This record gives sequence, C-alpha cells and structure tokens, in this order.
Amino acid sequence: MKLSKEEKEQLSEAIDKMNESLDVFIEYYNESEDDTPIISFDEEVLSLLEAGKEKYGTEAFSQRINTIMKEVLSFISKEDS
Repeated sequence: MKLSKEEKEQLSEAIDKMNESLDVFIEYYNESEDDTPIISFDEEVLSLLEAGKEKYGTEAFSQRINTIMKEVLSFISKEDS
C-alpha cells in the first residue's frame, strides 16, 4: 500500500488514538467489580416487580419501592436500639 507522507502521519495519529482508547478500556476492565445483587428475589417477587414497573413506570415505581424499603428498614434499626 502506497501512502503519502501526510497520509502516513494521519494513519499514525489514528493508531495512537486507538491505542490510547484501548488503554482506557483495559483500565476500565481491570477496575471492574462483580455486580452482585444485595437481595435475591424469588420468581414471584420478580414478576410482581415487573408488573409494578409496567403499571406505574420505572421511575415512579422505583420511588415507591424505595419509600417502602426505607420504612421497613427504619423499623429494623429501631428494634436493634
């Protein structure tokens, strides 16, 4: 393949940018952690959660679930005192 001096420089710059990007991907991979769930739900609960998301929308349903969980967990904390 024949290239002019300008084309060689452009190709060299493109290769350098690709190498930099690859280094970033490798760094992200090396810093990654396993995504483990906090709680394991059974199939029935997962189905109910999906139904709630469909009925209320993901954002509104998430807010409702978070509010409920805060209430439940606040009682657990008070019982420990």
